Amino acid sequence: MSGDNDSILYDENGDMLVHEDDIESAGLLDVARIQNMEKLGYSLDEEGIETYEDMQRVSKAIDTIRRKVSPARVALAGIVFLLLVGVFASGWYWALPRDAVNVETQYLQRGGHLIMSEIHNTGSREITDVTLDVQFQSLDGEILESMSIEVQRIEAHASVAGDDLEMMVVGHTVWDQYVVVINLQYTDHRGVVQIEEWRHGVGDWTIEYFMDKAERSTWPIS
Repeated sequence: MSGDNDSILYDENGDMLVHEDDIESAGLLDVARIQNMEKLGYSLDEEGIETYEDMQRVSKAIDTIRRKVSPARVALAGIVFLLLVGVFASGWYWALPRDAVNVETQYLQRGGHLIMSEIHNTGSREITDVTLDVQFQSLDGEILESMSIEVQRIEAHASVAGDDLEMMVVGHTVWDQYVVVINLQYTDHRGVVQIEEWRHGVGDWTIEYFMDKAERSTWPIS
Protein backbone atom coordinates (compact mmCIF):
# COMPACT_ATOMS: atom_id res chain seq x y z
CA MET A 1 0.00 0.00 0.00
CA SER A 2 2.89 2.37 0.88
CA GLY A 3 4.60 1.57 -2.42
CA ASP A 4 1.58 2.86 -4.29
CA ASN A 5 1.67 6.11 -2.32
CA ASP A 6 5.33 6.72 -3.21
CA SER A 7 4.57 6.58 -6.95
CA ILE A 8 2.12 9.51 -6.78
CA LEU A 9 3.67 12.91 -7.63
CA TYR A 10 2.41 16.40 -6.78
CA ASP A 11 3.24 19.87 -8.13
CA GLU A 12 4.08 22.96 -6.04
CA ASN A 13 0.37 23.68 -5.53
CA GLY A 14 -0.30 20.22 -4.16
CA ASP A 15 -2.19 18.95 -7.21
CA MET A 16 -1.65 15.37 -8.26
CA LEU A 17 0.55 14.73 -11.29
CA VAL A 18 -0.45 11.71 -13.34
CA HIS A 19 1.66 10.15 -16.06
CA GLU A 20 0.02 8.58 -19.12
CA ASP A 21 1.38 5.16 -18.11
CA ASP A 22 -0.24 5.56 -14.67
CA ILE A 23 -3.58 6.40 -16.28
CA GLU A 24 -3.35 3.34 -18.43
CA SER A 25 -2.50 1.06 -15.50
CA ALA A 26 -4.74 2.55 -12.77
CA GLY A 27 -7.55 4.03 -14.86
CA LEU A 28 -8.94 7.55 -14.82
CA LEU A 29 -11.67 6.54 -12.37
CA ASP A 30 -9.19 5.25 -9.78
CA VAL A 31 -7.09 8.40 -10.06
CA ALA A 32 -10.12 10.60 -9.64
CA ARG A 33 -11.21 8.67 -6.59
CA ILE A 34 -7.81 9.09 -4.97
CA GLN A 35 -7.81 12.81 -5.70
CA ASN A 36 -11.33 13.23 -4.30
CA MET A 37 -10.34 11.31 -1.21
CA GLU A 38 -7.41 13.67 -0.68
CA LYS A 39 -9.67 16.72 -1.00
CA LEU A 40 -12.13 15.27 1.56
CA GLY A 41 -9.32 15.10 4.07
CA TYR A 42 -8.68 11.37 4.02
CA SER A 43 -5.08 10.23 4.15
CA LEU A 44 -3.80 7.55 1.85
CA ASP A 45 -2.99 5.23 4.68
CA GLU A 46 -4.79 1.89 5.06
CA GLU A 47 -7.42 3.23 7.50
CA GLY A 48 -8.33 6.17 5.25
CA ILE A 49 -8.73 3.98 2.20
CA GLU A 50 -10.94 1.54 4.08
CA THR A 51 -13.17 4.40 5.27
CA TYR A 52 -13.44 5.73 1.74
CA GLU A 53 -14.29 2.29 0.40
CA ASP A 54 -17.03 1.91 3.06
CA MET A 55 -18.51 5.22 1.90
CA GLN A 56 -18.46 3.97 -1.67
CA ARG A 57 -20.27 0.76 -0.69
CA VAL A 58 -22.94 2.74 1.17
CA SER A 59 -23.38 5.02 -1.83
CA LYS A 60 -23.78 2.04 -4.14
CA ALA A 61 -26.33 0.46 -1.77
CA ILE A 62 -28.38 3.69 -1.74
CA ASP A 63 -28.29 3.84 -5.54
CA THR A 64 -29.48 0.22 -5.71
CA ILE A 65 -32.39 0.94 -3.35
CA ARG A 66 -33.36 3.99 -5.41
CA ARG A 67 -33.44 1.91 -8.57
CA LYS A 68 -35.55 -0.82 -6.94
CA VAL A 69 -38.00 1.51 -5.13
CA SER A 70 -39.39 3.33 -8.16
CA PRO A 71 -42.75 5.17 -8.35
CA ALA A 72 -44.07 2.38 -10.57
CA ARG A 73 -43.21 -0.24 -7.95
CA VAL A 74 -44.83 1.85 -5.19
CA ALA A 75 -48.00 2.22 -7.28
CA LEU A 76 -48.03 -1.53 -7.99
CA ALA A 77 -47.67 -2.29 -4.27
CA GLY A 78 -50.62 0.01 -3.55
CA ILE A 79 -52.77 -1.79 -6.12
CA VAL A 80 -51.84 -5.19 -4.66
CA PHE A 81 -52.74 -3.94 -1.17
CA LEU A 82 -56.14 -2.73 -2.37
CA LEU A 83 -56.77 -6.09 -4.04
CA LEU A 84 -55.96 -7.90 -0.79
CA VAL A 85 -58.35 -5.64 1.12
CA GLY A 86 -61.03 -6.41 -1.48
CA VAL A 87 -60.45 -10.15 -1.09
CA PHE A 88 -60.83 -9.96 2.70
CA ALA A 89 -63.95 -7.77 2.43
CA SER A 90 -65.46 -10.14 -0.12
CA GLY A 91 -64.78 -13.10 2.16
CA TRP A 92 -66.53 -11.32 5.04
CA TYR A 93 -69.51 -10.38 2.88
CA TRP A 94 -70.03 -13.69 1.07
CA ALA A 95 -68.48 -16.48 3.17
CA LEU A 96 -68.47 -15.58 6.86
CA PRO A 97 -71.72 -16.77 8.55
CA ARG A 98 -73.59 -13.53 9.14
CA ASP A 99 -77.20 -12.44 9.74
CA ALA A 100 -78.23 -9.06 8.34
CA VAL A 101 -81.87 -8.32 7.52
CA ASN A 102 -83.25 -4.89 6.55
CA VAL A 103 -86.78 -3.65 5.94
CA GLU A 104 -86.99 -0.71 3.56
CA THR A 105 -90.21 1.33 3.70
CA GLN A 106 -91.30 4.37 1.72
CA TYR A 107 -94.26 6.61 2.54
CA LEU A 108 -95.79 8.93 -0.08
CA GLN A 109 -98.88 11.14 -0.24
CA ARG A 110 -100.48 10.44 -3.62
CA GLY A 111 -104.23 11.12 -3.45
CA GLY A 112 -104.07 9.39 -0.10
CA HIS A 113 -101.33 7.52 1.75
CA LEU A 114 -99.14 5.12 -0.26
CA ILE A 115 -96.86 2.75 1.67
CA MET A 116 -94.37 0.36 0.04
CA SER A 117 -92.02 -2.04 1.82
CA GLU A 118 -89.23 -4.44 0.83
CA ILE A 119 -87.27 -7.08 2.76
CA HIS A 120 -83.52 -7.34 2.15
CA ASN A 121 -81.51 -10.30 3.37
CA THR A 122 -77.98 -8.89 3.07
CA GLY A 123 -76.51 -11.65 5.24
CA SER A 124 -74.45 -14.58 4.00
CA ARG A 125 -77.01 -17.22 5.13
CA GLU A 126 -80.66 -17.77 4.25
CA ILE A 127 -83.50 -16.95 6.63
CA THR A 128 -86.73 -18.96 6.91
CA ASP A 129 -90.31 -18.58 8.10
CA VAL A 130 -90.32 -14.87 7.33
CA THR A 131 -93.38 -12.80 8.28
CA LEU A 132 -93.70 -9.06 7.69
CA ASP A 133 -96.70 -7.05 8.87
CA VAL A 134 -97.06 -3.31 8.21
CA GLN A 135 -99.85 -1.28 9.83
CA PHE A 136 -101.02 2.24 9.15
CA GLN A 137 -102.34 3.60 12.45
CA SER A 138 -103.80 6.78 13.83
CA LEU A 139 -102.07 8.51 16.74
CA ASP A 140 -104.59 6.81 19.03
CA GLY A 141 -103.43 3.35 17.89
CA GLU A 142 -106.40 2.60 15.62
CA ILE A 143 -105.40 0.38 12.70
CA LEU A 144 -106.57 2.17 9.55
CA GLU A 145 -105.03 -0.25 7.06
CA SER A 146 -102.51 -3.09 7.06
CA MET A 147 -100.59 -5.39 4.77
CA SER A 148 -98.64 -8.56 5.47
CA ILE A 149 -96.61 -11.23 3.72
CA GLU A 150 -95.29 -14.67 4.65
CA VAL A 151 -92.27 -16.17 2.89
CA GLN A 152 -90.93 -19.65 3.51
CA ARG A 153 -87.34 -18.63 2.90
CA ILE A 154 -85.21 -15.78 1.60
CA GLU A 155 -81.81 -16.71 0.20
CA ALA A 156 -78.63 -14.88 1.16
CA HIS A 157 -78.16 -11.52 -0.60
CA ALA A 158 -81.75 -11.59 -1.89
CA SER A 159 -84.77 -9.30 -1.55
CA VAL A 160 -88.55 -9.69 -1.51
CA ALA A 161 -91.02 -7.05 -2.73
CA GLY A 162 -94.22 -6.93 -4.75
CA ASP A 163 -97.90 -6.07 -4.69
CA ASP A 164 -98.41 -7.73 -1.31
CA LEU A 165 -96.04 -5.16 0.20
CA GLU A 166 -97.81 -2.13 -1.23
CA MET A 167 -100.95 -0.51 0.18
CA MET A 168 -102.93 2.60 -0.63
CA VAL A 169 -104.89 4.19 2.23
CA VAL A 170 -107.71 6.52 1.14
CA GLY A 171 -110.45 8.32 3.03
CA HIS A 172 -108.09 9.83 5.60
CA THR A 173 -106.83 13.39 5.35
CA VAL A 174 -103.19 14.02 4.54
CA TRP A 175 -103.11 16.91 7.00
CA ASP A 176 -103.06 14.69 10.08
CA GLN A 177 -100.24 12.70 11.56
CA TYR A 178 -100.14 8.90 11.58
CA VAL A 179 -97.91 6.03 12.67
CA VAL A 180 -96.47 3.27 10.49
CA VAL A 181 -95.82 0.14 12.58
CA ILE A 182 -93.56 -2.56 11.09
CA ASN A 183 -93.35 -6.05 12.60
CA LEU A 184 -90.78 -8.55 11.30
CA GLN A 185 -90.28 -12.16 12.36
CA TYR A 186 -87.91 -14.76 10.91
CA THR A 187 -85.73 -17.73 11.83
CA ASP A 188 -81.99 -17.24 11.38
CA HIS A 189 -79.48 -19.86 10.20
CA ARG A 190 -78.92 -21.04 13.79
CA GLY A 191 -82.63 -21.81 14.21
CA VAL A 192 -83.24 -18.84 16.50
CA VAL A 193 -86.48 -16.88 16.00
CA GLN A 194 -85.86 -13.16 15.63
CA ILE A 195 -88.65 -10.63 16.30
CA GLU A 196 -88.36 -6.93 15.50
CA GLU A 197 -90.75 -3.98 15.68
CA TRP A 198 -90.26 -0.42 14.43
CA ARG A 199 -92.60 2.60 14.67
CA HIS A 200 -92.37 5.72 12.50
CA GLY A 201 -94.45 8.87 12.66
CA VAL A 202 -95.58 10.16 9.24
CA GLY A 203 -97.68 12.98 7.88
CA ASP A 204 -95.38 15.97 8.25
CA TRP A 205 -93.79 15.35 4.83
CA THR A 206 -95.22 14.16 1.51
CA ILE A 207 -92.34 11.71 1.06
CA GLU A 208 -90.54 9.81 3.82
CA TYR A 209 -88.06 6.94 3.69
CA PHE A 210 -87.12 4.43 6.40
CA MET A 211 -84.43 1.73 6.50
CA ASP A 212 -84.88 -0.50 9.55
CA LYS A 213 -82.12 -2.96 10.43
CA ALA A 214 -82.65 -6.12 12.44
CA GLU A 215 -80.09 -7.07 15.07
CA ARG A 216 -76.85 -8.26 13.44
CA SER A 217 -75.01 -11.45 14.36
CA THR A 218 -71.71 -12.65 12.93
CA TRP A 219 -70.03 -16.00 13.63
CA PRO A 220 -67.90 -16.47 15.68
CA ILE A 221 -68.17 -12.96 17.17
CA SER A 222 -71.73 -13.43 18.37
